[in-house]
Amino acid sequence: MNILIRAFGAAVVALCLAIPAAQASVVIGGTRVVFPGQQGEVTVRLSNEGDHPALVEAWIDTGNADSTPDSVTTPFLITPPLFRMESHKDQSLRILYTQGSQPLPTDRESIFWLNVLEIPPKPDGHEFAGRNYLQFAIRSRIKLFYRPAGLAGDALKAADKLIFQIAPGQGAALQVHNPTPYYVTISNLSLGAGSKPLAAISGMVAPFGDLRLPLKGLAQTPAVGTPIVFVTINDFGAADTHKGAVAP
Repeated sequence: MNILIRAFGAAVVALCLAIPAAQASVVIGGTRVVFPGQQGEVTVRLSNEGDHPALVEAWIDTGNADSTPDSVTTPFLITPPLFRMESHKDQSLRILYTQGSQPLPTDRESIFWLNVLEIPPKPDGHEFAGRNYLQFAIRSRIKLFYRPAGLAGDALKAADKLIFQIAPGQGAALQVHNPTPYYVTISNLSLGAGSKPLAAISGMVAPFGDLRLPLKGLAQTPAVGTPIVFVTINDFGAADTHKGAVAP
């Protein structure tokens, strides 16, 4: 019996390895959504780049990657939430801020996630008749930043305000403090003049918050004054390079 179970398991693994990587046909127009509070609504463009129609479902969650449309409560409304997209056609999603029972903070950004689930149609060609096949529903998930009107400073310059200090505790690490009301996403970081980016250095610093960045591969924490070059992702999904130094 154990031999049969192991053989079946090996067959399943082999089948999975033989399946090519699934790619989404429905593409979101952008890598993030910035929702200006003074507008009341924003529009997100979707494109079906595949050769077949797809059923699309969209919802917004508060950070739970396992969320489903019926399990989330956010102060946003998406229309349409469920629709059919024809091949090589576009569709606009309208996202409206409804405030809800608890209005969002007005002194800083709030973060949510936009989910777009693509469900492919059932194959109906003669080559599929009487045969087993696999289908994948693919979900794309991007950040949505709600930005209240009248926030101090400039979102595009928030990264220049970050303060890098030696993090307390064991192991080489930096502690990043964000004194601004904007989220800042760090995609990589290097220490010292002309050095290469360190491995696995990335994270998002919340408004008025702190982020610990472990410096893997370094034997000791860098000294105060060590130059820092770091890359952030701006509102448009582009990479911006900034310079700083380890502060006292």
